[in-house]
Amino acid sequence: MDEQIKAMQAEIEAAAASITDSKEMYLLRKQYLDNKTGKISALMKNMRDLPPEERPAFGKVVNVLKGWALDFFTEQDARLKAIELAQKNAAEQIDVTMPASKHLCGALHPQTLIANELIDIFAGMGFTIFEGPEIENDYYNFTALNTPQDHPARDMQDTFYVSEEFLLRTQTSAGQIRVMENAQPPIKILSPGKVFRSDDDATHSPMFSQMEGLVVDKGITLCDLQGMLDVFAQNIFGENVKTRLRPSYFPFTEPSVEVDVSCFACGGKGCRLCKDTGWIEVLGAGMVNRHVLENCGVDPDVYTGFAFGMGIERIAMLKYGIPNIKMLFESDVRVLEQFRG
Repeated sequence: MDEQIKAMQAEIEAAAASITDSKEMYLLRKQYLDNKTGKISALMKNMRDLPPEERPAFGKVVNVLKGWALDFFTEQDARLKAIELAQKNAAEQIDVTMPASKHLCGALHPQTLIANELIDIFAGMGFTIFEGPEIENDYYNFTALNTPQDHPARDMQDTFYVSEEFLLRTQTSAGQIRVMENAQPPIKILSPGKVFRSDDDATHSPMFSQMEGLVVDKGITLCDLQGMLDVFAQNIFGENVKTRLRPSYFPFTEPSVEVDVSCFACGGKGCRLCKDTGWIEVLGAGMVNRHVLENCGVDPDVYTGFAFGMGIERIAMLKYGIPNIKMLFESDVRVLEQFRG
C-alpha cells in the first residue's frame, strides 16, 4: 500500500512539473481529488474489499495522501497564479514618459450642423424654439390642421399609428397648433424635431428631421414670407441665391406655395443638380388657412400668418452634395470625417 501511495505522489508531482497554467493545474487536481471521479477518491471505494480489521489503517493512509494532495495543489495553484499576475502586470505597464497616441477629434454630424445653422438664422430674425411631442393624437396632427378625413396622409400605409387615436407625428406642424392654443399673437416660433412617414428611397426615410416655422400677427402677407425666405436662402446657400414661389396645395395653408432657390451650383444656368432648370425645390410654405386659425381660437379677420416647413436632411444633402439620405443614418466614419473642422 505504501508503494502505491508513493507511486501516486510521484505521478502527481511529475504531471504538475510540466504545467504552467493555473487552469490546467485545476484540471489535474480534479483528476485526483474530485469526489466522484478522482483517483484518490477511488482508493476509498476499494476499502469495502478489505477485511474489517485492515480498513482503519487503510483509511488513515488514504486520508494522509488526500491531505498531502490538497496541500500540494494549493501550493501549486498559488505559485502559478502569482506568476500569471506578474506577467499580466508586466504586459499592462505603461511608460508615462512616452508621447501620447494621436487621437482624431470628433465632429458634429452634418444634420446637426445644418440644424444649428438654421436655428441661428431664424433666431436672428426673432424666432423662438418650440419642441412638441413625437407621439401625437389625431387632432393635433391632422384635424386641427384642416386635413380632411379622406386625405391619403391619414392612411395606414402613409402614417405609423400607435393606436386608433395616437400616432407618430408626420409633421412638426402639430406643435404650431399647441402654441396657438396657448399663446396670443404675435407668434413667431420655429419647431424642429423628428417626424415619421412610411416612405423609403434614396431621398426619403421613414424617420427624418423637419423644421417648421410659424408667424402670426396683424398684417402678415405673402411678401413677408418671401422676404424671410430670401434671408434664409442667402445665409444657407450663398448671398447671390434667389427664391421663387410656385402655387401648390397644403390643407393647412391657403394660398400654398412650393419654394425654390436658384441653383447655387451653376448660378441658375442649368446643371445636373438642378436638372437643367436653374432652380431647386427646398421647402413648402403658405399663408395659414383661416380654418386652422379658427380651430386655435385666433380671429382670422384680425390676424394672418404664414407657415413653412423643410426637411433638415434635404437641406444638408443639397448644401453638402450628399447623394443618398441613408448616408446620414449609417454612421460611416468615411462620410462623417469629411465634416471635421
